[in-house]
Amino acid sequence: MRNRYLDLLRFLAIIRVVVYHVTGWATLTLVFPAMSVMFALAGSLMAASLDRSGTAAVGRRLRRLLPSLWVVAVIFVPAMLISGGLAVNWRLLLWLFPITDPPANGWGALALSVIWYLRDYLWFVLASPLALWLFRRAPLPTLLAPYVLLVVVELGFPGAPVVLRDFGLYFGAWLLGFAHHDGMLRRLSRRLLVAIAALLATAGGAWILTHPGARGYDLNDIRIGNALWAAAFILVVLGFAPSGAAWVDRNALFGRAVTVFNRRALTVYLWHMPFVVALTPLVDVVGWSHQDLLGLAIRVVLVFLLVGVVTVLVGWVEDVAARRRPELLPGGRRTRPGSATPTGSAPAATGGPGPAVRTGEGSGPKPAGVPRPRPSGNGLPRPGSAVGPRAGSVAVESRVGAAPEAGAPAEDASVRVR
Repeated sequence: MRNRYLDLLRFLAIIRVVVYHVTGWATLTLVFPAMSVMFALAGSLMAASLDRSGTAAVGRRLRRLLPSLWVVAVIFVPAMLISGGLAVNWRLLLWLFPITDPPANGWGALALSVIWYLRDYLWFVLASPLALWLFRRAPLPTLLAPYVLLVVVELGFPGAPVVLRDFGLYFGAWLLGFAHHDGMLRRLSRRLLVAIAALLATAGGAWILTHPGARGYDLNDIRIGNALWAAAFILVVLGFAPSGAAWVDRNALFGRAVTVFNRRALTVYLWHMPFVVALTPLVDVVGWSHQDLLGLAIRVVLVFLLVGVVTVLVGWVEDVAARRRPELLPGGRRTRPGSATPTGSAPAATGGPGPAVRTGEGSGPKPAGVPRPRPSGNGLPRPGSAVGPRAGSVAVESRVGAAPEAGAPAEDASVRVR
C-alpha cells in the first residue's frame, strides 16, 4: 500500500517551496527544510527501487526524471536563443542530461534556476548503487561522510565545484532516506532518536545564530547549519513516521490534491519559478504591494493557478515517463469492470482491508509469489529560489556567497536557487 504519510510530506514540501519563492520568508526554511526532506524521501524510494530491480533502477529513475525537463527545454531554450545571450554550442546538450548546470541567458538563468535540483538528483541516483552497498556494510561512517565533506569544503575549499558542495549538503539527507527504508530509524529507541535529533538541532541552531547569511537566518545561506538542522528535522518526521495516514483521504478534495501534487511533483517544481519571476513586474504594474499579506497572497494564488494550467497541459508526460496511463488530472476514481468498488481509493478507515491501491516505492518487501506492481511517484520533489517581497526585484534563494538579488548572470551561469 502507498504510505500516504510520505505522500503528505512531499505535498507539504512542494507547497512550502512555492510559497517561499513567492514570499522570500526566511522563517519558512527553518520551520520546514523542504529540499532536504524531498531528498530524504527520494533516497528512501531509490533504496526500495534498488532492492526490487538492482542497478536497472538507475535507468528507470532517470527515465522518469528527464522527460519533464526536456519539455521545459523544448519551450525555453528556443526562447532564450531568440531573445539573445545564449550561444549555440555543445553545452546545450546539458539540457538533455544535466550533469552540470545547463547554459542559460540572463532571464532564463533566473526563471529556470530550479534546475539545480534535477542536477543533484541525477548525481545522487547515479551514486546510489555504490552508496547503498557501502551504507549497509558501514552505516555510520557512510552516513557521516557527506557531513564531514561539507565541513571540509565550507571551511577549507569554498571554491569547490558546486556538485561536490551539494553532495556535502544534501547527500546526507538522501542517506537518511536509506536508513528510513531499511527500518534503522524505526529500530532506534525513541529516547535515543530524540536525543540525537536534539543534539543536531542544537548544533545546527547555534551555527545558524552565529553565522547569519546575506538574508539573515535563511538556511540556504548557511550550509553547515542547514545540513545539521535539516538532519534533525528528518530524524523526527521519518523516525516517528506512522505506517500510514488514511485520514488524508477522508476528505476527497484534500486526498486528491495530495495525489495530484505527488504525481505531478516534477511539473509543479519545474514550472512554478518561471511564473514567480514573470509575475514580479506585473504585480508592480497593477499596484499590488510586495510587502503586505494581501499582495503576497494574490501572487501565491496566481502562481498556483498558472502552474495548474501547465500541469493539465503537460503534466501527463510524467505518466508516460513512469509508464502509467496518461491522465490530465491524476487520482480520479476508476471502477474495475464487474466491480462497484473504485480503484485508487484509500484503505478502509476502520483498519480493515480496503480496495487495492498502487504500491509505492517506499513499501516493504512483498510476499513470495506476489507480483510487484510497477512503482509510482517520482520521489522528488523536492523543490528552489526565492522571489522576495522587494518591489521590482527578484530575491533568489542563492548559494552561500551569492548576492541576495539576482543580476544578469553569464551565459553558462548556474541556476542557483533553493
